Amino acid sequence: MIHLSHIHFIRGERHILNDVNVHIAPGEHWVLLGRNGSGKTTLLEMMNGYEFPSRGTVDVLGNRYGQCDVREVRKKIGYISQSLFEKMNLNDPVQEVVATGEYAFLRFYQEIPQEVKDRALVMLEQVRIPHLANQPLGSLSQGERKKVMLARSLMMKPSILIMDEPAAGLDLYERERFLRDVNDLSKQNITVVYVTHHIEEIIPLFTHVAIIEQGELIAAGPKEEVLTPENIQKAFDVQISLEWYQDRPWIKVIE
Repeated sequence: MIHLSHIHFIRGERHILNDVNVHIAPGEHWVLLGRNGSGKTTLLEMMNGYEFPSRGTVDVLGNRYGQCDVREVRKKIGYISQSLFEKMNLNDPVQEVVATGEYAFLRFYQEIPQEVKDRALVMLEQVRIPHLANQPLGSLSQGERKKVMLARSLMMKPSILIMDEPAAGLDLYERERFLRDVNDLSKQNITVVYVTHHIEEIIPLFTHVAIIEQGELIAAGPKEEVLTPENIQKAFDVQISLEWYQDRPWIKVIE
């Protein structure tokens, strides 16, 4: 599905990524875990073809970037990020915002086909907010906005769904409701890649974790093997103990 091989990314004198290798197979769902500024979002930008490595190769869905039409590959990738949300018009009704995902538009300037409107409503039902269909996007809570972006990303029936810190800014109640919707993606044929720096967001859906720190890969593989106190301490410079409960990792900081 996704192969990042010997990735180096250099900007000026800064080596942002240093020989990173991540290989995501069909049926796997990955979390990229690390501190702010560790290089996680840069890897997502490469998966989407918005950035290209200084050295190394990026292969997505059988296409090697630099040797294909990246725009065609992006049609099979759903993407959720704060930067994308900020391009949306807060005055547009929620159903219309979701419908733009069918064509990767930011907004409509013509009549929306009825079948697209109907599918948008189905997507809103899937994330449990159909009652907000006619509300302006700007009137929604942070958690509801995240659900709208999730519904929008599913409109195109993507093969890959990439999420860049989608639970950022949510309180505990809204975060857990949003993560429940993300976990339900296990029922669909989608490969999920999720960036976070919060270990408790690693829900049962996720099968693999890559831990990144200062542009280098500390560990990558099945989550039970990668999420060890030693690896987490390397990434976050904090001594912790770790417990698993209901297939989610929980940590305690050791003073």
